[in-house]
Amino acid sequence: MIPVVTAAEMRELDRVTIQELGVPSIALMECAGGAVAAAVLRLLRQLRLPPERARTVVVCGAGNNGGDGLVAARRLHGQGVAVRVLLAAESARLKGDARTSYDSATRLGVPMVDAASEAALAACAADLDRGDVIVDALFGTGLDRELTGLPAQLVERMNAAPGLRLAVDLPSGLSADTGLPLGVAVAAEETLTLAFPKVGLASWPGVERAGVLSVADIGIPRLLADQHGVRLHLLERSDVRGLLPARATGGHKGTYGHVLAIAGSHGKIGAALLCARGAARGGAGLVTIAAARGTVRSIEGKVAEVMCAELAPDEGALGAETHLDDLLVGKAAVCVGPGVPRTLGMQMLVLNLLESSSVPLVIDADALNLLAEAGEAGRRALKRAAGRTILTPHPGEAARLLGTDVPSVQADRVAAARKLAAVTSALVVLKGARSVLAHPDGSAFLNPTGTPAMASGGVGDVLGGLIGALLAQKLAPELALRLGVYAHGLAGEIAAAGRPVGVLAGDVADAIPTALARLARREGKRTIRVS
Repeated sequence: MIPVVTAAEMRELDRVTIQELGVPSIALMECAGGAVAAAVLRLLRQLRLPPERARTVVVCGAGNNGGDGLVAARRLHGQGVAVRVLLAAESARLKGDARTSYDSATRLGVPMVDAASEAALAACAADLDRGDVIVDALFGTGLDRELTGLPAQLVERMNAAPGLRLAVDLPSGLSADTGLPLGVAVAAEETLTLAFPKVGLASWPGVERAGVLSVADIGIPRLLADQHGVRLHLLERSDVRGLLPARATGGHKGTYGHVLAIAGSHGKIGAALLCARGAARGGAGLVTIAAARGTVRSIEGKVAEVMCAELAPDEGALGAETHLDDLLVGKAAVCVGPGVPRTLGMQMLVLNLLESSSVPLVIDADALNLLAEAGEAGRRALKRAAGRTILTPHPGEAARLLGTDVPSVQADRVAAARKLAAVTSALVVLKGARSVLAHPDGSAFLNPTGTPAMASGGVGDVLGGLIGALLAQKLAPELALRLGVYAHGLAGEIAAAGRPVGVLAGDVADAIPTALARLARREGKRTIRVS
């Protein structure tokens, strides 16, 4: 897992490294600038441009981010690269390590161009337009205000330039903590972040501005992040590889658990079928869809591998909850919500599931809305089910549960997911680009897998079924959530290979076995060799 830090956490890790470990701050800047220079050389090779003929423009501000850019410019110039610095601040404003780096670059003869006024910016606009690689070293994590005036104009000029944009630490104008543009922000093709990814880079919407993200080791020990309370991590494939237990030779359908999908209603049987398909493709030994009589009649025969059970004579009628005890016999996991009716009877069923069942639960879709409508009763039921419940809301459902609106949730997705996990005592995945996985204790994870091609109806229903299947196979809820979300996104990538649009939820479900195979523990097969 890769630690992901806020601006405040990064400042503290910098301070500890410099003041407590005794690493000189200028040494950190030299490492950062050297990494930026190496990234520029790599980009020039990708462009198949000789370094001495390619044009590299480094846009530097007055702070440490600008100092990193000045180190990079000095190193590139020293290697014969055609580089030019656009200094967006009067040189007298440079202090500390940034000043030291400026003086070193000046003594080596690095070409410097004034860009500290509107007139100067207009005069050097041609330099930006001619740059093959533009290094954005204008602002770093310290920016906490909206960009206006000259800095905003410079960002807009960089965005309009035809060259490749490489951002140092994070694109200038991007909030380090939320990924939202502070008025205007650089749209980078690549971001070289220093020491650790920042929240705004690793989460949506910042990922769209960051481009390809890489992390430069500048000498801040990784273990400091855990020691100083960093609670957000970016999942890596190694974090989920091997979580799914290997199948025993003597295993059978009863070995791998029975998933109950309480799903579907008139006009929404597809949600039930997709949830069940996700569970079956996720490896559950048995899958049963439970719905009202009329819905069951519409579902039966649609999928040969799935069984059906009746909830009540009428969809979601009062009394449906009385069937629960019989339905839960022999079930290893329950997924409730995809396509269910928004009725009082279904609300009572969901509340009873939470309050009386010991089976691990995945609560999705309209079951979440019913809990939100139940108010305090819903919150109490969730609290009583602590430790065995997974909530899978999209932003709208999360907003209803939190009593807020979608823009507020999307403005800080990590904070919203953490708050929902805290108030419900449940594990939460806030779905969307860079889904956020949150635990009640405040720890959280960002999922890097997935593709915009998954923006299709029913894909979330598949995820609920997949997580249910992993729970049925006896994975702990925390691990089932982690593997399920990662594998679901990977399945989407597999399904979308070669087709950026037109991917259906069923395509994602059918790619789940391939995704899980790629994440399986690699073990040698034992055989008997006869000679």
